[in-house]
This record gives sequence, C-alpha cells and structure tokens, in this order.
Amino acid sequence: MLTIDKVFHAQSVLKNIVRETSIIKANKICNDCELYLKCENLQLTGSFKVRGAGYKMAVMTNEEKSRKVIACSAGNHAQGVALAAQKIGVESIICLPDSAPISKVEATKALGAEVVLVPGCYDDAYNKALELKEKNGYTFVHPFDDENVIAGQGTIALEILQNLDDIDAVIVPIGGGGLIAGVSYTLKSIKPSIKVYGVQVSGAPSMFNSVKDGQIEELDKVFTIADGIAVKKPGELTFELVQKYVDDIALVTEDEVSSAILSLIENQKMIAEGAGAVAVAGAMFNKFPLKGKKVVAIVSGGNIDVTSLSRVIERGLIKSGRSTSLLIELIDKPGQLKDVSRIIADCGGNVTSVHHERAGSTASINGCYLRIRMETRNWEHVNEITNALKNEGFKIVE
Repeated sequence: MLTIDKVFHAQSVLKNIVRETSIIKANKICNDCELYLKCENLQLTGSFKVRGAGYKMAVMTNEEKSRKVIACSAGNHAQGVALAAQKIGVESIICLPDSAPISKVEATKALGAEVVLVPGCYDDAYNKALELKEKNGYTFVHPFDDENVIAGQGTIALEILQNLDDIDAVIVPIGGGGLIAGVSYTLKSIKPSIKVYGVQVSGAPSMFNSVKDGQIEELDKVFTIADGIAVKKPGELTFELVQKYVDDIALVTEDEVSSAILSLIENQKMIAEGAGAVAVAGAMFNKFPLKGKKVVAIVSGGNIDVTSLSRVIERGLIKSGRSTSLLIELIDKPGQLKDVSRIIADCGGNVTSVHHERAGSTASINGCYLRIRMETRNWEHVNEITNALKNEGFKIVE
C-alpha cells in the first residue's frame, strides 16, 4: 500500500543511490507565471527513473535479489534498473523497443545490463519482458505500475517542497503515470492546495483519454518524438492515483515540444529530451491557468539522441518563426535574385539557401520559382519581409 511514510522512507534509502537535483528559476520561457524547473535531466543516468527503480530494488527480498531482474523500458527506466542492479550486485536484463534511441541502448549496456531489442514500441517490450519473466523466473521491475516505484518517484515532490514551500502548481510529464502518481500523491498528502497538472503528447494520449472517459483505455498506436512517454496504456494503480490527485491533464503537439526543447537550450543552456520538455511546453503554450502563479515544471530527462536533437532544433526554429522559407514566383531575367536578396537583407533577414526552378505552371512563359530559406527573428519579422517583397511587386506563392 502506498503511504506518505513510504515516500519518506524512499527518500532516506535513495540518498546513496540518487542525487538531489537542482530547482532553478527559468527566465524568458513563460511570461505569464513565475516558472521554476526541477532538473531531473541532471539526475544520475539523466532521468528521474533511477529513483523508482532504485527504491524498488533496494527493498526487494533476499529471495528476489537472488534471481536476475528483468525490466522493460523506452530507455530511461532501463538505465535506472541497470544502475541500481549494479549497485546491489544483481544481474539485469532489459527489454527495449527497437525504436529506442541508440544513445539509450548503449548507455544501458554500459551499465552492465543485458539488452533485448523488441520490434515495436514500449508495450511490445513490456509483453516480451513478462514472457521472459514467466519462462525463467526473473524478478520483474515495472517502470511505473508499482507502489515502490511510485514512492521512489514521489521523492521529487519532497525535494520540491523542501526548496520551495510557497508554490501554486507543479506540471508533470505523463507516460504510464508513475511520475505524476508519486508526485501528485505526495504533494496532495502534504499540501493539498497545490495544483498538479499533467502533460501528454498528442501522439500518445493514453492517460488523457483514459481519465476523460473514466476507464483505462489502450491506444492502437503511438507516434511521438517524446519516446520516453510513448505508452499505449496507463497502469491500473497509476490511473487510480491520477484520477484522485491530479487536477487536470493537457496535450501538447510535436511542434510545441520542439519549441520547448529549443527554449531550454537557448534560455537555460539546458538539454532535455522530448519527454523531459513536455511540462515546459505545457507552461509555454498556456495549457493551464497559471497567470501570476509560482509554478514548478519537472524536466524529467535529458537523454536525447544527438541526431534527433538536430531535427528537433530545426523543427523548433520553424515553429517559432526563427527559420522559414518563401516560394516566390518571378520573371526569369537578370537582377531578380539580387533584388530579392537586397529586400531581405534590408529587413534584417539572413538568406541560408536558394533554389531556382524553371516551371511550366507559372502564369508567364518566362516565369520561374525561387525558393528562399532564411533565418529570421520571429513571425512578425517573417511578415515584415513578406510584405516588403510584395510591396516591390514580387508574388509570394507560399
């Protein structure tokens, strides 16, 4: 049974396993509220998951410790289990979806775990782990639907309250629900006035749909850059706790998550993975009534693959109007490109690529298309450049 005493016990036990992460004030991210970040991306293994895994394994019986432990994960729980198993001297086997970032797979192996890649998503890895557990008698460490795992995650809330005792709300990412279950239970048990808000991505809204419909539902598929919370079905225990203690859940888009990652990099010099940035996206894009409030957003992880990061940054630049392209129809004659470049430069834009294409679909037989990609300040700047081009007679197609 989950109790507040168990959460405090977890905090004591975890002192030798995890680090207490910083809470920093975040400037320039959300103008409506006083936003703070709980930096679990700076946790050992780069994610909060080591808290739940560490406490679960620390309180296992000697009989359970005598067998190998097995877990399933989208990547972060894998590293938490592997690290905890290494500390207590237990062999670990981790089932990962084959879509997991290479960086997470290699980091798990580096911590001494045996990795089994499973075709599909997290839920497919979960089913494979259960199969191996039954076949070989391993001890299963669930990534979220376990009271000891939830208690371990709840220690984040204790650290928040010990550092900031006058907060109005906490925003938490949701995948299977272990993090928000532990955080919401702990906060509401100690200070019920604090609002707890959850955030999922629109491509994996399993908890959002389940709470809205009042019953656990399973998605047919999930698709999101936030691989750490790409879960088809929430846990039974986590669903019950979320229903009881969470005030509201909202969805964010892929573009909003990308913008949040970019904002954290530029304004806080901080790297977050997709799942780690969704709470920040919830604050940035006004998903909850936060105006004038003191708010903590949990940055749950920073284990983003470098190749994915470059794509996410580009998407964030486009979403915020920092990078854009214009397709211009013009007459194919000398000086046209020079004039277009002059107008953009006079407006303060920076051209980064040019593609010239003769096309039969233009109104004039001598017409052509010019695709210009440029760096801009924001959408107002894009509109300024677009209007300047139109005022000098250029036709903007898109």
